[in-house]
Parts: sequence; C-alpha cells; structure tokens
Amino acid sequence: MDGDNSGLESDNYDWNTEDELEIENFHPSSPNSTVLNGDANSGSGEALDSSPQNDKEIESDFRSSDVEGSSFDDDSDIDSFSDDEEIPKPLSKNKVTLKTLVKMGYKIQEATVAMERCGVDASLAELTDFLCAAQMAKAADALMAPEEKPRCSDHTNKNKRRYYECEILGRKKPRDIEKKTLNEDDEMLHLPNPMIGFGVPTDESFCITGRRLPEAAVGPPYFYYENVALAPKGVWQTISRFLYDIEPEFVDSKYFCAAARKRGYVHNLPIENRYPLLPLPPHTVHEAFPLTKKWWPSWDHRTKLNCLQTAYASAKLTERIRKAVENYEETPPLHVQKYVLDECRKWNLVWVGRNKVAPLEPDEVEMLLGFPRNHTRGGGISRTDRYKSLGNSFQVDTVAYHLSVLKDMYPNGINLLSLFSGIGGAEVALYRLGIPLKNVVSVEKSEVNRSIVRSWWDQTNQKGNLYDLQDVQLLDGARLEYYMELFGGFDLVVGGSPCNNLAGSNRVSRDGLEGKESALFYDYFRILDLVKNMMAKGH
Repeated sequence: MDGDNSGLESDNYDWNTEDELEIENFHPSSPNSTVLNGDANSGSGEALDSSPQNDKEIESDFRSSDVEGSSFDDDSDIDSFSDDEEIPKPLSKNKVTLKTLVKMGYKIQEATVAMERCGVDASLAELTDFLCAAQMAKAADALMAPEEKPRCSDHTNKNKRRYYECEILGRKKPRDIEKKTLNEDDEMLHLPNPMIGFGVPTDESFCITGRRLPEAAVGPPYFYYENVALAPKGVWQTISRFLYDIEPEFVDSKYFCAAARKRGYVHNLPIENRYPLLPLPPHTVHEAFPLTKKWWPSWDHRTKLNCLQTAYASAKLTERIRKAVENYEETPPLHVQKYVLDECRKWNLVWVGRNKVAPLEPDEVEMLLGFPRNHTRGGGISRTDRYKSLGNSFQVDTVAYHLSVLKDMYPNGINLLSLFSGIGGAEVALYRLGIPLKNVVSVEKSEVNRSIVRSWWDQTNQKGNLYDLQDVQLLDGARLEYYMELFGGFDLVVGGSPCNNLAGSNRVSRDGLEGKESALFYDYFRILDLVKNMMAKGH
C-alpha cells in the first residue's frame, strides 16, 4: 500500500459524498481528548503526549461538576438534552466504565448518553464505537471553509418539486404549507434498529413475507430506488410520497458484508422468496482480510468497517499513528488507544504490520462492495477516481438480495432502465443472479463511470444491448418512446439519485431534496412516471 498523498490533506478530498456518518451532530470531545500537539488532522502533528499532566487533566475533568451544554444538536438521531435537563446518574456498577470513558477523553455527558443508549451490558468497545461514530460528523467541520453568504433554497428546485406534486400527482397544498421549506413540512422519520428492512439472510428470526402496495404502485414495470438512510428531516417522507406512497425499506449492508452502509430503498418488488448471492461474502474484517489478524492489537475490538468512503487517509496520518503506538512496548494508555481507534474507524484503517495501519486498497473496496476484482482498474482511471466511484456505488450483495425475486419472473432476460448508473451496481447484481440482460439503457453523467460499465459489459461477454446516455434531464418522452418501440418497454427502472445534499458529511449544502444535486430525484420520478404511463397505454 503506497503513501499516496491524495487523502486527508489533498485538495481532491470530497466531503460531499454518498457516505453518511453513523451518528450525526455530535460535538467533538474536549481538547484533553485530542492528544496530538496541534490539530489531529494537520500534516505536522507530533507523537502523542503521554505525560502524567494529561492524565491529571483528564482525571480533573471527570471530577469536575462543571458539565458543558448539550453535546447533541436538535436534529440528531440520538436522544438530545436541553441545558436544564438533569443527566441521569449511571448505576453504581457502571461507574468504573464511566470513569474509563472519561479518562479516554470523552465528556461525562457523552459517556452517560452512550451508556444509556447502548444498554447497561454494553462492552467498552461498543460504547467507544457509538461515541466515535457520533464524533465523525463534527470532524468534517474543521475541513470546511465557512460560508460567506447565508444559505438559501434553490427556487428552481422548489418549483420543480411543486410542479411534479401538483400537476403530475394532482395534489394541491394550502398556501401556508406552500411557504414552508421541505424540511419544515414533515415529521421526523424514525429509522429502525436493527436496520434489517423486511428481513436479511443472516437473521431468520425476523422476516416480513408480504405487504400490500397502493394500486398505482403495482408492477410491472418494477422500480427500485436507493439513497442514504440518514437524510435530513422530511426527505424520506417526500420520496415515499412521490413514489406512490410506498414505505421505504431501510437496510444496513453490515448484515451482508464486513462494512456498514445504511441505505433506504423504495421499490414495488415482491418481498417473499428472496435469496442471497452465493458464495456468501466475508462478514467480518478478519474473514475479509485474514492476514491482518496477525497484527491486530487486542484493544482494537472492531469486527466491521464503517461506511466505505470516496476518499482515503493520507500517509502522514498513518505515520502519526505508527509513532503514537510504537512509543509503548505494551498496551498503549487509554487516551492513545482512543486517538488511534477514532482515526481507524473514521478512515477504515486496517493493521498490516507491527504498529502499522493502512487504508483499504481499491481492489479490497471492490470486494467488500461485491464487485469483481479490478472492476474499476485500468483504462486510464486514476486511483482517486476509483475510490470516488466505489464510494458512490451500490453494495451489490444487498441489492441482489432484493432483486433476486426477478429471476423466476424473467427467465429469458430483462430490459433495464438504469438511471444514475454509477459503476453498474444493479447491472452486476442482476448478472451475478443469473438474470440475462437483454437491453440496458444506462444513464450516467460521469465519463469515468460510463467507461467502467462499458468495459465490464465487454469483458463479461454480454449478449444483449447496452445504450449509454449522459444526462437524465435530457431523457424525455420522445427518447423513451423510441426505446420502447425498439425492444418493447422496460421491466425494471433502477436508480439512486445523487445524495450530495443529503449525506451527513456535507456541512455546506445539506439542503435535502431542494439541493442542486439531490433535486435530481424529481427527474427519477418524472422518468419513472413517464415509463409507467406509456407502458399502460401499450407502448
């Protein structure tokens, strides 16, 4: 693994990605928890300071009765505190755990909430996972330039939403509601825990085998829409309302592979008789990367990786971690462990040698996401582009599980309309399921991604036809009618519109479906509705 410098300190680093953070809006720990001399993300940090003075400061912070204000924002999906709310005291048997967390650098209030949310029997590893994931969202702020102007919604996108809702869906809104923004319009959606949708193959204790769809939603054509689960308030209610009032299915891909990926799916597919791709992929880090087990320290209790990102850690960061750990012959002190584990979780670093961590290689990310080896390699595609394309893709095993019901329905092949195709996650899933791809209309803006899909199509000797287009906004009724007359219509419409304005890592323009990029969801609905209406009329 080379020391490419396009990671943390690079101008290529993109926080506007598909990758949502595990828990949002959690303030970073107090300065005592940052044990580097200087900013933890700077390029010139020194080794960790393990002097007794630090321990005294942490101990003093634990004993202090001056607890700071809430560590959570109002829109967090963690239970929040108000300033005058009493902090419940933990049970006496948990005082040792609480003290340990505080000595690691977490605030009393943060640690108390973690213990309440994770349960009295939660291990220290589970608690630190919870706390670290919550901190990750706020860490992005340090790298973002402050906005020069107050942010306002894009009126064009608002008008687009209102046009589709009022004209196409035939709905009207009272004037007082018309004046509200999307985020003020809906109640907060509570995500399920565990996030297993209607069931996952690794947990047979829970499985929903039937549901009733609204009449307007019944297929064919079938459709399948995906986006990040942890979206701003009201987003999923709006998506569901446009997509024929179908309830979203929220699934975390950690139940399918060794990495988390929390996503919401709205579809009209049957949900009985699903089956997973075989062979089953590795479900833990050590199963996926067995050579790391030799070097994995006993105090790193991770068994799963966090959501795979579009960027990767720099060589400077991995060097700082090496220096921090090698100062101790035995187990490092708790505050050093905390620093190392926070960075490892944030950047999905794995242990590749004594005191050595490294980011995942692109081919390792491909494997975790269910793509064939070298799917994104070669053809003039840079390492940075590979990470970006993979970070914005489907998790193939998860999607294939949902699409598996189509195999018996289309034994002779399927006609697919793939919107926002990316690197062809849906196409790869159908192919791995053994469903022939007769005709695929793939719409993808990125030239890099179109090249990847075309290369995969040729290398797998597909017998069908691939038509690739660049822009969903140019896909109109006339073009759709041409394809329908050419091969008789579409059996499945798949898409995952950009999540740039939805993802928790975006602290500049997280405007929901009113954002410039994420407003393209309305084009997904526009095209789907055109396909349904045209096919109903016999095109």
